[in-house]
Amino acid sequence: MNRFFYADAISAFLDKDVDAILGALAIANTYPLETTQRDAWIEQIRILKTVLEPYRDQGKLFFEYSIPRLGRRVDVVALIGPVVFAIEFKVGDAEFTSSGLDQVWDYALDLKNFHEPSHNCTVAPILVATGAKSHAATAVLMTSSDRVLTPIRCNANNLASAMASVLLTVTDEPIALQEWEEGRYCPTPTIIEAAMALWGGHSVEEISNSGAANLSLTSDAVSQIIADAKQQMKKVICFVTGVPGAGKTLVGLDIATTHVDKESALHSVYLSGNGPLVSILREALA
Repeated sequence: MNRFFYADAISAFLDKDVDAILGALAIANTYPLETTQRDAWIEQIRILKTVLEPYRDQGKLFFEYSIPRLGRRVDVVALIGPVVFAIEFKVGDAEFTSSGLDQVWDYALDLKNFHEPSHNCTVAPILVATGAKSHAATAVLMTSSDRVLTPIRCNANNLASAMASVLLTVTDEPIALQEWEEGRYCPTPTIIEAAMALWGGHSVEEISNSGAANLSLTSDAVSQIIADAKQQMKKVICFVTGVPGAGKTLVGLDIATTHVDKESALHSVYLSGNGPLVSILREALA
C-alpha cells in the first residue's frame, strides 16, 4: 500500500494538467470526496506549480503522505535538494493557529524521528494559510541541533521565498529520492510489546525499532542517577522528555525491570495514571 495519494518528480508534476493530478488524488482517496477537499487540492496544485518551477530538476513531491503513528496525512512532502519540506495548507485561512503550527511540527518531528531516511536530513515544517497577510518567513534551526526547523508561517505569496531561504542555509548532499521513498518507518514498539519483551529478559536495544542508542543511553543515565542517589543518601526526580512514541515509557519500564528484585535496596515500582493500560499490562504479563 502506498504511503501517499500522489507522487511525482517535480518536473513531471509541473508538466501535468491540474485535472490529471486531481484525478490521481481522487482515485487514491479512500474517503468520500467533499467539495471542500477537491477545491483545496486544486488550490494546492495551483500554488505549487508556481513555487516549484525553480526546482524543476531537483526533487520529488508527495501529496497526502501518511504519518502512520499519528493516523493522519501531511498535505505535501517535497524533497528538494537536501531538505524535506513538510507542508500543511490551510486554504482560505487568514490566521496561523496554534493547532495548525503544532500539527505541522508534529509531522516534521515524526518524519525526523521515525522515518529512517529522514534521520540525517534537515526537515522544514511549513504552515501555509493562503489568506493570511504577508508574514516574514524565516528559517530557524532549533537549538537542540536536531535539524528540524521551527514551523515557518507562509501565505500563498511568500511560500517560494521561504523555501528558497531554507535551501540557502542547508549545504548537505541532495536526498537520495528512491531511498527516501522506500525507507522504513520505524516507531517504537507498543507499550504492551515492550513490556512483554522486557519482562522476558530482552534489552532495550533488542526490542527497540528506532533510536536504540539514545534509549540505551537514557536508561544508563537514569540508572547512574539512581546509584548516585543511593550512595549520597539523597532523593532525586528525573524528567525524561521526547516526542510521542520516542520511547519515554520504554525507558521507565526498562528501569523498573532492571530493579525488579523486591529484596534489593533499588527495588523499583512502575506507576501509571492510565488505568486501562495498567489492566492490559497485568493481563499481558500474566
